[in-house]
Amino acid sequence: MVDLLQAAWAVFVKDLRIELRTRYAINAMVLFAACTAMMVSIGTTFIGLRRTEEALLIQASLLWIALLFAAISGLSRGFVHEEETRTLAALRLAAPAIAVYLGKFLLNLALLALLGLITSLLFIVLVRVQVGSPLAFLGMLAAGGLSLATSTTILAAIITRASFKNALFAVLAFPLLVPPLIIAIQGTAATLADGGGVVALPALQFLIAYSVAMFVASLLLFRFVWEA
Repeated sequence: MVDLLQAAWAVFVKDLRIELRTRYAINAMVLFAACTAMMVSIGTTFIGLRRTEEALLIQASLLWIALLFAAISGLSRGFVHEEETRTLAALRLAAPAIAVYLGKFLLNLALLALLGLITSLLFIVLVRVQVGSPLAFLGMLAAGGLSLATSTTILAAIITRASFKNALFAVLAFPLLVPPLIIAIQGTAATLADGGGVVALPALQFLIAYSVAMFVASLLLFRFVWEA
């Protein structure tokens, strides 16, 4: 187990160094999130000033739509980069399949944490979104990001050798991401209201359960995808 975790950490550090050097995924994700927040702030300046239930639901929907499409634009790079640089064979020899998955998963989780922080700050400042329960809001962002990471990591491995990688990644991701996205929107809308942390608890529990189920399923299936 110790060797497996060390190998997973080595894969994560390698991918993180590559990403910090190229900044492909970071630039794409942050640029998409910033453009979305800017367009929303210009086109719907009134939405951040309203505190009705419908307005809060719209604010949460816009936030998670920005996070979703920004994530789709960059999270597939972990495995696609290995295919483009012809390093998949070397990675198969250097690390066990589970270690590769865990390393890629940690990278996606780190990218989503950065994306969630930047996007939420942009929405709070530009769209003037008011957070009623900050701790519950951060918890929803963390749980939603975890569900995105567990779903997209295995999908990125599946589409590695496809001809139209980005299009296929988006097509495969939507059926898996629609249920947690709906719950995340509802839970986030509750955290924007005053005293809505308790109301968001069932949504938080669902997202954690979904993430655990997807993580276990991905661990079981990744070996077959990786060795195919």
